[in-house]
Amino acid sequence: MNTPICDFVRRYASSDALRAHMPGHKGRGSLGVEALDITEIYGADSLYEASGIIAESEANASALFGCPTWYSTEGSSQCIRAMVHLALLHAKKQGKRPLLLAGRNAHKTFLSAAALLDAQVEWLLPEQNGNYLSCPITAEALQRKLEETNASAVYVTCPDYLGNTLDLAALAQVCHRHDALLLVDNAHGAYLKFLPQSRHPMDLGADLCCDSAHKTLPVLTGGAYLHLSAALAAEMGSQVKNALALFGSTSPSYLILQSLDAANADLANGYAEKLCRFTNKMRLAKERLTEQGFVLTGDEELKLTILTKPYGYEGTAFAARLRESGIECEFADPDHVVFMLTPENEGELERFVQTILQISRQAPISAAPPELHLPERVLSIRAATLAAQEVIPAEESLGRILAAATVLCPPAVSIAVCGERLDEKTLQAFCYYGIDTCTVITE
Repeated sequence: MNTPICDFVRRYASSDALRAHMPGHKGRGSLGVEALDITEIYGADSLYEASGIIAESEANASALFGCPTWYSTEGSSQCIRAMVHLALLHAKKQGKRPLLLAGRNAHKTFLSAAALLDAQVEWLLPEQNGNYLSCPITAEALQRKLEETNASAVYVTCPDYLGNTLDLAALAQVCHRHDALLLVDNAHGAYLKFLPQSRHPMDLGADLCCDSAHKTLPVLTGGAYLHLSAALAAEMGSQVKNALALFGSTSPSYLILQSLDAANADLANGYAEKLCRFTNKMRLAKERLTEQGFVLTGDEELKLTILTKPYGYEGTAFAARLRESGIECEFADPDHVVFMLTPENEGELERFVQTILQISRQAPISAAPPELHLPERVLSIRAATLAAQEVIPAEESLGRILAAATVLCPPAVSIAVCGERLDEKTLQAFCYYGIDTCTVITE
């Protein structure tokens, strides 16, 4: 597979052209990548009006994923906002109420999209075993909710931050029976397309889907994809670029674009075999850890999440022990430590497992995390987000209305949502997760 963006930029970098254009470093600098960092010069195409090398590269990505695919250089955040915008446009065209049902573990970007677009949101909650990071929604529960609301779209996060997945095929069938779009935040699962049997949302019936390529594929931070189903392409394909441009910078990074472009060649040239070999090794690694008493959660192939309290540690303490041994995790909270590994870690996997196994077991910790809780909704997300605000100590926020998502990033999942009145259970959750301040509406 060719790499038109990379080829063009490399030719330009080697041409010794006098750069009388942005950026200001003029191809020189101490990082070593400045020569490849360009702007929309003649022949470089333009991301939101692509008709040349970028359009050609996006066509390559579309062929790999088997559906219309577009690039983002601002991560899945840009794609999530564009997905919500497109879903609202679709609802208006269909004459439906523009209501979105969303899993409560939505990323904070979904909240900002709802605020910017004044989207109406009702939350989907798990029937059991839910927490702030996981929201196991069943097809049966979704069926009941769609019958009650006649919502125009459903938004879910799959995989979630802990590596749990949903039965997307069943959810898609329910959505389509009710004429609702299925939107999937697949930020952590771009690689799912390249498993021996694809588990990618677009192959399971999703209508719109975002992937953070940089999270699991060999792509620079910020590189992401927005996918559209073939069924929607005729109606909405021409609107995708405008939707992305609405939320994106007019100066997209050509370093990130080259990274996405180069990844196409990598993905087309033996990546599936490389991934298969590594996921088999990951499965064996998980089995070894389980045999030694570690409790794992999640079913995603490239994520390893340990429930650390049964082994005698809070997740943050467990992560600190590993940091002393030169291993940095993706995320840790009082209950979990999350590792994201890819085939690029293949040569380090044995060291990773051995280091974990060297941590001695201690008496289990019984303290349970707070249950998923919905405070009273007082205002819409938009009204609360745009209201006059002040930052106060979280312990003094009882009864106040939240004005901005109060989250730690990662995982960027909000304990309370803008427009909700903070109650005792919410403050207890803030304390449990170490949130010291919050932004509330000025009284």
